Order: sequence, then C-alpha cells, then structure tokens
Amino acid sequence: MRAVQDQPTRRGGRRRALAAGLLAAALTLTAGCTSGGDDGSSGWRDGDGNAAPAPKAAVTIVEPAADAKDVPASTGITFTAKESRETTVELKDPSGAAVEGTLAADGGSWLPSGALEYGATYTATVTATGDDGRPATATSTFTTMAKPEKQVRISSFLGDGQVVGVGMPLIVKFGRAIPEDHRDDLQRRMTVTATPAQEGIWHWVSPTEVRYRPKEFWKANSTVSYRVQAGGLPLGDGWYGRSDLTVDVKIGPSLVMTVDNRTKRMTVAKDGKVVKTIPVSLGKKSTPSSSGTMVVIEKLRKTVFDTYEELGPEDGYRTKIDYAQRLTWGGEFIHAAPWSEGQQGSVNVSHGCVNVSMANGAWLFANTRIGDPITVKGTERKLQNGNGWTDWNMSWEEYVKGSAVPYEPAAAESADPDVTPTP
Repeated sequence: MRAVQDQPTRRGGRRRALAAGLLAAALTLTAGCTSGGDDGSSGWRDGDGNAAPAPKAAVTIVEPAADAKDVPASTGITFTAKESRETTVELKDPSGAAVEGTLAADGGSWLPSGALEYGATYTATVTATGDDGRPATATSTFTTMAKPEKQVRISSFLGDGQVVGVGMPLIVKFGRAIPEDHRDDLQRRMTVTATPAQEGIWHWVSPTEVRYRPKEFWKANSTVSYRVQAGGLPLGDGWYGRSDLTVDVKIGPSLVMTVDNRTKRMTVAKDGKVVKTIPVSLGKKSTPSSSGTMVVIEKLRKTVFDTYEELGPEDGYRTKIDYAQRLTWGGEFIHAAPWSEGQQGSVNVSHGCVNVSMANGAWLFANTRIGDPITVKGTERKLQNGNGWTDWNMSWEEYVKGSAVPYEPAAAESADPDVTPTP
C-alpha cells in the first residue's frame, strides 16, 4: 500500500491572488457559469420538458477566471462547491484531450499532474452533484502565459534507483534563492510517498536548499518517491520553475553506528541487532571529535588528507587514507588508521576523525551506505548544525520549525491495517 505524505494545507492561509480585474471576472463567473435558474427552478427541465427544481448543489470556479490570459503554466483549478456529495474536475487541452490531475484532500482545488503547455488555451469544467442526484457545473476557459525567459533550475542530490541508509535526508536544491513569501506555495507542490507510510516534513536549510526527513529514521527497506511540481510556478521577481522533478529511491537495511568516547568503542547495529563492536580512537583534546548525530555523506576507498593550506607548514600534514567515510564538511571522517591501532580502544589521538583499524575500516566500508547514521557521544565539542547533513542532530520539534507550511501532526493510526493515516 502506498501513502502520500502531502504537506498539510494551511487553513485560513495566504493564497496568492490574481489581479483585481481577474477577481472581478471570477465574481461575474458565479452568475454566468453556475448551473441553475434565477428563481431556483427556471431553466431546468425533466425528460418530458417540464420545469424541474434546480440542483441543490452549486459550484463556482474561482481561479483561473473565465477568459484569463497569461495564466502560469503551474496553475491549478480552485473552486467552491456547496451542498455537494461528489465533485469532479475535467480540464481539456487545446485539442480537446483530458489532462490528468488530482483533487486536493480539502476538496477545494485540483492540480494537473504536470505543468501545462505555454501559450495554450484550456477549458476547465467542475461538476458538483448533491444528494438529489442533480449536477451543477461551472466552466472557465483560460490561456497560459508564454514561456518565461527567467527560469529556476531544480535538482536532487539523489537519483532514481539509489539505495541509501535509514538516515538519508531527501535533498532538493534550487538554482536561485527562493523568497520567503514563495516558499509555502512551492512546498505545497512538494510531496513524498513512502511505503510503508511514515510521517515527515520538509525543512528549509537555506534559501536555495530544502530537505525532508521522517520523524524517526526511515523504516528499513522502504520505497520512497518524491516529487517537486514546480514547472511554470511563480518563484518571485519574475522567475518561474523550469520543470517538475520526480525521484524514486529505496532505503536499505537499517545500519546504525554509535560511538561512546567513554569506552572508546563503536557499536554497529543492523536491523536492531548488534553485529559488531569496534575499538576507536577519537580526536585528541586539541582537536576533539564532534558529539552529535551525523550521516555518511560520501565514501572514498582511497584518498589523501592534505591540511597544509589549512594548518600551515608546522601543523599541517599530507597522508594517504584508506576506507574514508565523510561525516562533516569540516573534515571529520570514519577511516582506517593503521598508525593508531595501538591506541584504538584506549586513547584519543586523531585530529577529530573516528580512527579504526585497517580490517575494521574495510568491514565498515563494505557494509555501510550513503545516509547511514552515526552518533558520537561524550566528546568535548558539540556538533554544529549545518556541518554536514545534521538533520538528525535536531529534535523533531526543532526540525518542523524549518517548514514553510505549519506542521500538523499525523492522525492517530487506524485500527484497520489497510487505512493509512494522513499527516
């Protein structure tokens, strides 16, 4: 069963309005495009041509307004429906073919599955049917804008088919800073589908980068798909999203590393069971390792650590390294250190890295993935948020503060195993 964790719709939240002239057109549309006579009965006929009561339901298309021009290619269909038991939306392209799309959970809008064509005319029809079985309809014909010159590139760190660790955040970057007053609109177009379902939220780490993590580590062997429907979406100052983005990944087995400075040991748990305990040497007092929760950012079978430029000729060094796994942008790694095997398990002698033996370094390198989490405890220095993928170094309460859309907790789990709660 697949469940979509859409970002919650903000009740009473801001809707970016069209120009005043379009709003006036929308008000006119209420009378002109809603089925039903002025007296509640005229205009409606039964099969014999006799006057019949007007439908109990009523519907009005709010956006795009009738005959609107220069409509963004990202537009959805927003409408109001009253006394309706069933509401359907049909959007037809210039050739008369139906456009695929999805009705929002709140029942007040419909979003095409992808960006519309630029400079094309579409017709939207919304039909509301009440408990009397009589349909009321509203239509709006509009034309999308010409292709904009200023377009924002959207990219994903992960690619289709990748298998990552249970701590891997979903990372989306933008080629231009997204203004704060446009981030909520964009975030509402960003959805994550996980099987099995898992509660999570997007978190803006900067104006050009947003990440998603679940409330707890990803469940082992989950499948995850995320979509950014930004094609043609206004992103501020005359810029528009270049295209939509969809990525499908898989979460691997759960492999969690925990390092305790007190015991100088790393505990490795796979799918909840301890499978290995590894002696380590952490950073010495002058260059302590960071305490906090990090994830593996990259893996390098062989590399060279060169700190001459950073530390100068007296303190700098250039050393060949095996089995390196980056944890921070500042240069903390898990790596093999044959020169400190005599101190591993008893004394800290590194420059901040987690030193292990050659054999243990090879074992870890063979068993870990990008996104596997590691928590270091009890050192003299706290991990600085932002120094690596530190999404798990924040509490859930802190993390949700980075969302541009107010967080609404997921509903309590249903007793029916086939019903998935929606956050």
